[in-house]
Amino acid sequence: MDNDCNVLVIEDDDGAREALREYLAAAGYRVRHARDGAEALAALATPADAVLLDLVIPAPDGFEVLRRLREHDARVPVIVMSGLSEAEDVVRAMKLGASDYLPKPFEVSELDLVLRRALERPGRRAPDVAARAPAVGDADLASATLSGPMERVWALVNRIADTDVPVLLIGESGVGKDVVARRIHATSHRSGRPFVKINCAALPAELLESELFGHEKGAFTGAHAEKPGKFELADQGTIFLDEIGEMDPRLQAKLLQVLQDEEFYRVGGKRPVRVDARVVVATNRNLDAAIRQGSFREDLYYRLNVVTIRVPPLRERKEEIGPLVRHFVEKYRNRYRGGLEQVPPEVMDRFHAYDWPGNVRELENLVRRLVVLRDPSMVLGELGPAARAIALAPTNTASNAVRVPELHASLPEDAPLKDVARRAARIAEREAILRALMRTGWNKRKAAKRLQISYKALLYKIKDCEIVDPRDAAMIE
Repeated sequence: MDNDCNVLVIEDDDGAREALREYLAAAGYRVRHARDGAEALAALATPADAVLLDLVIPAPDGFEVLRRLREHDARVPVIVMSGLSEAEDVVRAMKLGASDYLPKPFEVSELDLVLRRALERPGRRAPDVAARAPAVGDADLASATLSGPMERVWALVNRIADTDVPVLLIGESGVGKDVVARRIHATSHRSGRPFVKINCAALPAELLESELFGHEKGAFTGAHAEKPGKFELADQGTIFLDEIGEMDPRLQAKLLQVLQDEEFYRVGGKRPVRVDARVVVATNRNLDAAIRQGSFREDLYYRLNVVTIRVPPLRERKEEIGPLVRHFVEKYRNRYRGGLEQVPPEVMDRFHAYDWPGNVRELENLVRRLVVLRDPSMVLGELGPAARAIALAPTNTASNAVRVPELHASLPEDAPLKDVARRAARIAEREAILRALMRTGWNKRKAAKRLQISYKALLYKIKDCEIVDPRDAAMIE
């Protein structure tokens, strides 16, 4: 439908900015954009109904732009977007007057909810984004997971989808717990209502409480207006609490109250808010061990553990690798309008031989990179020594010829021993960095701590070792 909602997108990454522009335009918004802080400040001359602001942009940075935006017009909602993981950065943005926060990468469904909430004020109605939003593709992904272990998962999902009982999803990081949660919602009688997801590890406890339960105006510094929480947005629908094992024990007590009484108080609120939302939670932690350690409430565990579904790791369902690869190739060829058409057989062989510690998420990231870069050597280096041997072998695929990076190039037969040692050390260092990045979900600061080096040193080594972050060509970032 037509509407007059004007959204200003401030994002320096060309791909992310264009993705946001296309999505918002298709959803019925009028969109303007700025590439850096200077363009953003110049754009203030034209009023906007809402602003999407990346915090990490060329000078002036997002924090300064946010401050100037608030000075210019304190009423315009500003939604900040950032991959920054430090709690102090999030708190700083909220204290400067940000209306909401989206940690990158995020899904368009999350953007829908946040933007609609920001625009739902007197005299303004957000467009019917839900009706226009593109399908998330979970049905296609579910159809690609047809192994025996996953068939049992889908059978249990179908049995409990309409029961409204809480569901606990357990499994390693990246196995697809999010897809299972969405399938539960999509096959239930709540399917026409909101599906709201929040990552309990993405925000510090103080902000997570406000995000889940909302807050009243003036409840804390930066609370310029009342804000409904995710539970209110999920009324009559489903709320998915990912990484529930990372939730602060104080918030666990409040969550237990919601599950028992179906009501809660906003931060700073004096009247209870009633809500009817089906709760699905997920974790990759051992909650029994967390209970023994005192970091997870036993009473909350038993309240959530009505139905537990274990999502098996990819190494236990390797028959799905072929269908999943074909699904991801088609998905990213459509998204990027071209790219690698087919994964070379030698790469598929290595895919089947690999143990996939990052599971389906790791597979998807590597296939995405293959589609975009059309260069198998850019992913084979991450799959261990056998993969590197494949990377150095000749290929008969003319359209997808393997370009051997300088790091893996052969040394002359009479090369000095110190050159051989230096090359071997670089290769070993590259593999150690890749393992750390994979195990931290490509969070570079966490990887730096794991490797016991500084963040800046890690960034230098990533560049020196020719490591490509798979998210650079992925979601809205």
